[in-house]
Amino acid sequence: MKLAPHLHRLGNDVVASYLVDLPEGITLVDAGLPGHWNDLQRKLTELGRPLSDIRGLVLTHGDGDHIGFAERLRSEAGVPVFIHSADAHRVRTGEKPKTPMGPARIGPTVGFFAYSLRKNALRTRHVSEVVTVADGEVLDLPGSPVVIGMPGHSPGSIAVHIPAADAVFVGDALTTRHVLTGRVGPQPAPFTDEPEEASASLDRLAARSASWVLPGHGAPWHGSPADIAAAVRAAG
Repeated sequence: MKLAPHLHRLGNDVVASYLVDLPEGITLVDAGLPGHWNDLQRKLTELGRPLSDIRGLVLTHGDGDHIGFAERLRSEAGVPVFIHSADAHRVRTGEKPKTPMGPARIGPTVGFFAYSLRKNALRTRHVSEVVTVADGEVLDLPGSPVVIGMPGHSPGSIAVHIPAADAVFVGDALTTRHVLTGRVGPQPAPFTDEPEEASASLDRLAARSASWVLPGHGAPWHGSPADIAAAVRAAG
């Protein structure tokens, strides 16, 4: 899906990742599920860009439904994978604390896991080599992505601000569609390690200026970071 000039979504409202297409190359944010590799190939063909135009993949955190094709992209195409240092162990091993499941409805929950299976979630490979990043860092990638520390969902959760795309990519710092209940609209994401810390991190998102806020699950938000941060807090 093309959202705006230079800005594309891979996947759908269930699980999404993003592609920023600029003359100097492509930056990816998150890698969805392993089966989204085929979505990536189709999008590159549509854009007339080779795989070699991808300069880097930035992960918003280390959970399995965000790292799907990352290791394949790294090992087969030599694309560096960037992640906050606090989530480096998670992305290499899959080890994470158990969090309460929280509210759920049968239909949406079954739909989420069924979609994940169709997209080969059971074949997710951990990322063996990563480039660690820190809060406030500007990455030497197309669009000059800015790392915004958003701890809470995981210790190393980040948002990624790419001014050239007028967008902030937030991973699971918030959601616009709860994968377990099917509820739509801005709200806290499930499976969050530290909910209070995640809520506090919304202040850092609200301080940014962009026209798009793009979560890993749910519809893109076409509006300001400040407005969606306020809406998430109200829903929480």
